[in-house]
Amino acid sequence: MMPMWTDICAVADIPRRGARVVKAPGGDIAVFRTADDRVFALNDHCPHKGGPLSQGIVHDTGVTCPLHNWVIDLETGRARGADEGCAHKVPVEVVDGRVRLRIGGTL
Repeated sequence: MMPMWTDICAVADIPRRGARVVKAPGGDIAVFRTADDRVFALNDHCPHKGGPLSQGIVHDTGVTCPLHNWVIDLETGRARGADEGCAHKVPVEVVDGRVRLRIGGTL
């Protein structure tokens, strides 16, 4: 199955410095909105212990895992600092104030 762009919600439906969870065939996706209204999407599990990144604290372009305080970069999915690991990044775009994810074949 080819990945396709799927309309998820309006940007305004995601709290600033927060997240919304989207159910997908390959697992939950966390869609984040920064304080300056940028939108990012990652699989909703920390590469360290699988914690729900959607429940973490969003700051600048990072999210802190609620379980063990790993900071995951929202732009790359990589853990910051000395920690190693990567959360799968999901392609996201905003068109006319609507958030779209590229989901399907790769999840």
